[in-house]
Amino acid sequence: MYGTKSKIDLAFEYQSQVAVLRPSIHSRRANLTVKFQDLYGFTVEGNVDDVNVLNEVREKVRQQGRVWWALEASKGANWYLHTTIGQSSALTSSLKFSALTNAITLKKLIRKGIPPVLRPKIWFSLSGAAKKKSTVPDSYYDDLTKAVDGKVTPATRQIDHVRSSPFSFHDHRTQLGLVLNSIKFLYYGSGHQGPSGLFGCLLFNKCLQDLPRTFPGHPWLDTPEGHAALRRVLVAYSFRDSDVGYCQGLNYVAALLLLVMKTEEDAFWMLAVLLENVLVNDCYTNNLSGCHVEQRVFKDLLAKKCPRIASHLESLEFDVSLVATEWFLCLFSKSLPSETTLRVWDVIFNEGAKVIFNVALAIFKMKEDELILTHHVGEVINILQTTTHHLFDPDDLLTVAFDKIGSMTTNTISKQRKKQEPEVMKELDQRIRRLNSLRTDDK
Repeated sequence: MYGTKSKIDLAFEYQSQVAVLRPSIHSRRANLTVKFQDLYGFTVEGNVDDVNVLNEVREKVRQQGRVWWALEASKGANWYLHTTIGQSSALTSSLKFSALTNAITLKKLIRKGIPPVLRPKIWFSLSGAAKKKSTVPDSYYDDLTKAVDGKVTPATRQIDHVRSSPFSFHDHRTQLGLVLNSIKFLYYGSGHQGPSGLFGCLLFNKCLQDLPRTFPGHPWLDTPEGHAALRRVLVAYSFRDSDVGYCQGLNYVAALLLLVMKTEEDAFWMLAVLLENVLVNDCYTNNLSGCHVEQRVFKDLLAKKCPRIASHLESLEFDVSLVATEWFLCLFSKSLPSETTLRVWDVIFNEGAKVIFNVALAIFKMKEDELILTHHVGEVINILQTTTHHLFDPDDLLTVAFDKIGSMTTNTISKQRKKQEPEVMKELDQRIRRLNSLRTDDK
């Protein structure tokens, strides 16, 4: 599944990826729920309307493919790499104009979607992964996987088996209860009963294997071969960056990268560039301070961009982290359909982490009229979960994200982060003090 393919193979693969879905006549007549596989092998459940939307989306994919192929024919196979406008006075005006034109064209094209066949090559080039890989010997990934083979570290223990929680946990608690408890820990410390840690990093007292829980039922990921490949990528990166090590959430991101990039090594470098260059620092480190900061920034942005929603949710005492934490840690891979998730990632790898905020705000904005009529937290969560699981048309989401939410520059987001960081670090320090005090009292 992940070997080198000829152009003919890629052409056939491309045609198969955009095949029209045809539910049975019985399903069409009765409007029953139908199951089918999407482009990346995930089983999707939806009604006939969802199938029709996906067929429309796949027709758009065909049309976008023709545009990309035409540009490659006229501008050259790697035209998208010539989008940087240099500072050298030696550059002629025509070259500068050509680079600017390419940059504008590329941004618009990527927002409309990269064809699945071209996605690995374009991601690898535009994200900076290719440049990062070029700074080390060709054998770097192979040497790293051999060096770590068989070694046991805190990261490998968590990858292979989720650690036991020191706090009591009852199996009858609902998913909402789990989330609420994790957020209590995030904001108030360890004095509350329940799972310890962030929603994306919940630790259960049952010793559960982590890898099989990553997209269970997928025809390749949920196999011994898939588990082994995912484990190698995660363990290799945990040795590359011991400050990050491993955090639940990364398994979903790495798994989807494997499906797109086709090879372990390319998936590894995409994960590296994502954590080291695209996302904010400390999102996945031990104290998850970066993720705490992102949630605070998101809450402020929601109040500015969607004031009616923010005001109503505040009246319900609803913390947006209940849903947004998973979006940010898993980059929507557990929430949105895979084809929609990858359209979001197309833009993230080209425009940066600010896109995560645009998309998260768009999800709330799309359901504004319903959200402001809710009366309790459970309703809010149900609306948002139902919405994300059925966002089969990426254009619907991205149109709201960029046209209705409005422009947000990386500089604006950075200023918001700097504003929130001192308070987050202060609270984390206080939490550590409380935890140490509890440990001392137990002795």
